[in-house]
Parts: sequence; structure tokens; C-alpha cells
Amino acid sequence: MQAPTISSESLHSCVIPHLDLGLHSFKWVKRKKRFNLFHNSCHGLLLRCRFSSCPSGTINLVRKTKKPSLGAAFALTWALDEPTTGNDDSPIEESNQLNDNDGANNKDGGDVQKRGIYRRQKLQNGRIDVRALALRLHSATTADDVESILKDMGNLPLQVYSTVIRGFGKDKKVDSAMALFEWLKRKSNEADCPIQPNLYIYNSLLGALKQAESFDFVDDVMSDMAAKGLLPNVVTYNTLMGIYIEHRKEAKVFELFEEMPTKGIFPSPASYSIVLLAYRRLEDGFGALTFFVEIRDKFQKGEIGKDNDGEEEEDWVDEFAKLENFTIRICYQVMRRWLVNSKNLSTEVLRLLKEMDKAGLQPGHEEHERLIWACTREEHYIVVKELYARIREMTNTEISLSVCNHVIWLMGKAKKWWAALEIYEDLLDKGPKPNNMSYELIVSHFSILLTAARKKGIWRWGVRLLNKMEEKGLKPGSREWNAVLVACSKASETSAAIEIFKRMVDQGEKPTIISYGALLSALEKGKLYDEALQVWKHMLKMGLEPNLYAYTIMASIYAGQQKFDIVDSIIQEMVTVNIEPTVVTFNAIISSCGRSNLGSVAYEYFQRMRVLNIAPNEVTYDVLIEALASDGKPRLAYELHLRANNEGLVLSTKAYDAVVESSESYGATIDVSALGPRPPERKKKVQTRKKLSEFCDLADVPRRSKPFDRSEIYKSQSEEDPR
Repeated sequence: MQAPTISSESLHSCVIPHLDLGLHSFKWVKRKKRFNLFHNSCHGLLLRCRFSSCPSGTINLVRKTKKPSLGAAFALTWALDEPTTGNDDSPIEESNQLNDNDGANNKDGGDVQKRGIYRRQKLQNGRIDVRALALRLHSATTADDVESILKDMGNLPLQVYSTVIRGFGKDKKVDSAMALFEWLKRKSNEADCPIQPNLYIYNSLLGALKQAESFDFVDDVMSDMAAKGLLPNVVTYNTLMGIYIEHRKEAKVFELFEEMPTKGIFPSPASYSIVLLAYRRLEDGFGALTFFVEIRDKFQKGEIGKDNDGEEEEDWVDEFAKLENFTIRICYQVMRRWLVNSKNLSTEVLRLLKEMDKAGLQPGHEEHERLIWACTREEHYIVVKELYARIREMTNTEISLSVCNHVIWLMGKAKKWWAALEIYEDLLDKGPKPNNMSYELIVSHFSILLTAARKKGIWRWGVRLLNKMEEKGLKPGSREWNAVLVACSKASETSAAIEIFKRMVDQGEKPTIISYGALLSALEKGKLYDEALQVWKHMLKMGLEPNLYAYTIMASIYAGQQKFDIVDSIIQEMVTVNIEPTVVTFNAIISSCGRSNLGSVAYEYFQRMRVLNIAPNEVTYDVLIEALASDGKPRLAYELHLRANNEGLVLSTKAYDAVVESSESYGATIDVSALGPRPPERKKKVQTRKKLSEFCDLADVPRRSKPFDRSEIYKSQSEEDPR
């Protein structure tokens, strides 16, 4: 179709499609090479015009343009969402002069040097240096200022004015843009003046206002446009929707988009992009996804992808692919915002991921990794677990080691220790190869589990954890070995403690004072006094200084052997090395005396406590009264019980019964009523099952596991796990 010739007198009726919304990148390409519009990320609008040999003031333009690509739509959303960045700090730059023969030598209408935001246009009868003109208008704030500058320049093409207006928008010179616009309106009212602001001018002005983030004049411009009888086009709607985005009025964006078809206007790719951006601002990932699915259905049915004349657009397949990627990007950003929200929206993230799967939209592994980095709270572990599994399922992709370490860290923070171990196992089996950070993280998780096993006395799980560490090439440290030793000691598992201690030494780990103390305690509970003495001597030979716990155990052992001279020397040595004996030390000695029916000796150590200003506690009175009662001293036991009552201590039922039964057995006369009512029996709770259940919850392991095989205690690092 021939491009119509538009004279300058009727130029006001010419509508030149243009989208100037402050894009980072934007490209329009003519179907015919007679008129091209380009919008560069740093240099604004470039007009390339061919002016044929026609009567003065006549300009040949092509009939229509293609719609902007979705590259513009992407750039639009980021331009609206972020400050524009670029290298054009100075929008007005020098450019080479064009000679009169440029148009004849170039079939496209001559080369145009693109520099800065303002461009030179060449006319048949002379040159117009648009940049120089814009510089002169930069200080204009009223229509009179504009008139004083342009009065001798004659009637210029409207493209010149629109270019200057858009440049003012980028420079945020709203007063200058409005002054030029008011001057154009004034000129249009003059008789026989060919200058008439058209829709191109109005769209340029709206774009300038949006780009300058000055929205006070928008309503006035739209009212003036309606008064002129100019109907908005898709560019107008896109600009207005962009303005409402800046105003945080997303509901108005949806209203305008719904209004476009009723006005006979086909939305452009940029229109769909702006609506998606509105959903992004609302953090409504489900809304954005639903909107895209509706667009896709219409596109597949051929209901969109056509121009205003109903003709098929050429590049809509590419545009739709970009729109799909943009929707994925929107959903990713929304999920990221949900994850950093103070509320727990983990389930919403998982639900949106599933909805994206249903819609056939799959974010790449980079988006998945960024989402994993956004997970920092304990409740995010379910999201991290899902994202990690998705990345592992992707083909031809390799997950970042730093991301894997982050997953291990977060699983530990969420107390999902076993899940963290599974991640580490993946690193060993599938890669990437774990580094020191991976090693330290997983060892720290094992330490926490072993500490929990130690506190609860669940020694079997402690042994299994040690075996698991060695199986995965992790070397337990003294902290881990000690945790299992203490757990064995608490459970009175003497043989297990001995074997764990041996394994510790065989693995090259030097025992600490805690290691020796736990082993001594286990041996004392197993009444292996000779072995305990050997361990004590070995500890001293290794140069380790005993602590309070070790001294207390040895005092108890020697008291059980009735070697009280050594017990006294231990107490004296403790004082010498500035380790003061405590009530626990004397309770252990008195208890050993009681087991040997040596009540008198137990009472002597009780008296020594008073000399050392060590206050007895309930345990002290309980074990001492039982020792005296069994040793045939009911009267002394009775007096001690009364003393404990006077001190406000509540003794056990066992001590009460020991006093009463011993008095009856040995014929001692006592006032039972003075003892007070018989204390209620303290039922010893069997908490093994409860503690095991709590540990399984903590470790995130099944409560029902295979029965413990005592051969696991002796398992070496070289052995393989039978599982």
C-alpha cells in the first residue's frame, strides 16, 4: 500500500504511533524502510525521515508501524520498577553535521548520528539542529519564553517538538515541556497556522510527565486532549497505566486494560507487560499466573496477536515467548518477596510453584538458587527442600556448592539434622565435591545431635551417629567422642564406654579430661575399681590435671574400697590445687560409705562438711540417714531428720521409713509425729521411651529403627554400614 502524503497544513491530523514510556530498550521497525523509529536505552528517540521532492512543507511518511516488541515490554517494567540507569549523564552532546546530499546518497533517507537524547532532523530546505534548539529551550518556563526563541524559526515539523518534549521528560524539565506544549496550543489558535498539536504530541507529553515523575498535569493534559476531540490510542493507554503504576494505583491499571477493547483498541505486548507489573506490585503471583494463562489461551485461539486492522502481527510468536519469560520472572520476584516477608508464607510459595507446574512454566535453576538464598528462617526448610529437589532433577545443570552449604545450614537451623546429612551425602555421591565449609557444617550438626543424645542418655543413637560420621568420611573430634562417652556413663553402660574410649584412641583422637571423667564414672558405676585406678594413673601420666568431676569420682571409688586415707589425701590435694570440694563430692563419699554399711564413717565426713562450710542438701541427709539407720544408729538418724526439717528441706519417703523402721528394730524411742506426715512416694519415672521419642523428633529420624546390635559399638571406620 502506498504511504499517504501528509502536508504540513494537515499535519495535526496525522497520528504517528509511538511508545515513549521511559524504556531501557525499545525498537520499532517499519515494514517499509521509508520511516523508522528507534528508542535506545541511553539515547532516547531517534527519528530517521526521508523527505521526497515534493512541495515545500510536504512530508512523506509511511502508513503504519509494527507494534513494539516485548523487549520494550520488559524494559518498561524494569524502568517502572527501578531507576533508569545508563551512560548518558549529559543528554545533549555534539554530533556531526549532515550535508544536503545525505538524502540522495542513502536509500533509507540518510544516516543520522545518534548522540544524547536530542536528534537532528534534515528537511529539504535546510537543517534543524534539534539539540541546539533544545538547549535554547531548556530555560523556558512559559509560552512567552518559547515564543521569543522560536519566533524566527518558522513552522517546524511536529516531530521536532515531540522529540524536544520527550527529552525534557528525561531531563525532568517539566516546566520547559509544559511551556512548549502551551506554546503549541497558542499557535494552533492563530489563523492560518499549520501547527496543530496531534495525538503524537499529547502522547509525548504524557510520556515526559511520567518519565519526570511529575503527575500533577496528567489530568489537565487528558482533559485538554478530550476537548480537542483526540481519541487515545494504545500508546496513550500504556502511558496512563504506567503512570498509575507509579502512583501505586494498580486497580486503575486493571480498569484501563479492561477498557481498551471496549474502545476498539488492541492491547500491545507492552500493555500485557504493564498489567503483569501491576500484579507484581501487589505481590499477587497467582493473579499474574492466571492472567498469563488467559493470554496464552487467547493467543492459541488467535484472539490476540493482531493489529488494529485485524491483520496478523509478524513477531507475536517471539513476543509471546518473551511474555512467558516475563511471567516467570514476575512469579519469581513475588515468591522472593514472600520469603523475606515477616509472615510465614512458605506454603504459599509451594502452592505457587505447583500452579506454575500446572501452567507449564518452569523457572530456571538460577531462579531456584536465588530463592534458596532468600530462605533464612527455620520455617523455610520445606521450601528449601522442594527447591533443592527440583534443581537436582534438572538435566544438564550443576547446583552451586555454596547453595548446597546454605541448604545444609538451614536444615540444621530448622533442626532437620538428618535431612542435612542427606544433602551432604548427595555432595559425596553426585557432586559438587564438598569443601571445608560443608565439612564444618555437617560436623556441627552431628555435634548438636550427639549433645542431645548425651543429655538424654540415649547412648545407642550416639554410637550410631559416630558410625555414620565415619562412614561418610567425617572425623569425629573430642567433643563428639566425649558426648557418646558421657551418654554411656549416664546409662551405666560400662562396657560400651570402655569400647568407645578405645575407638577414640585408635582413631588418633587424644582423650581430654572430660573423656577420662566419663570413663571413670562408668567404671565406678560398674564397680570396676581396679580398672578405674588404672585409668586414673594413665590420665596423670598423660599430664592431664584432674578436675572437680574426676576428683569426686576417685574419692567415691576409694571410699567404696574403704581406703579412707586416700580419700582424705584426695580432699587435701583438691584444696591444695584450689579445687574446692563441693556438696556433690561429699555426697558421693557418704553414699559409698552407706553402701558399705559404714554409717559412722559417713557421719564423720558429714561433720567435715560443716568444718569446710559446705552446706548439706536433701541428698546429703537422705544418704546419711539411710547409712545411719542401716548401721544401727536410729536415734542419730532421727535427730538428723529433725534438723533437715528445721532447715526447710523436704526429705524422701525412703529416709522417713528408714528412721521409723530402724527405731522399731533397735527399740529406740522417738516421737514419730515430730517427723511430720510421711512424705508422698516419689515415683521414679521411666523416661527412656519418652527421651527416645524426643530425640527422634529432634533428629528428624523415624522412631522405629532396626534393633541395636552391640557389634555396632566395635565398628571401625573401615567397616561398611550394613544398611
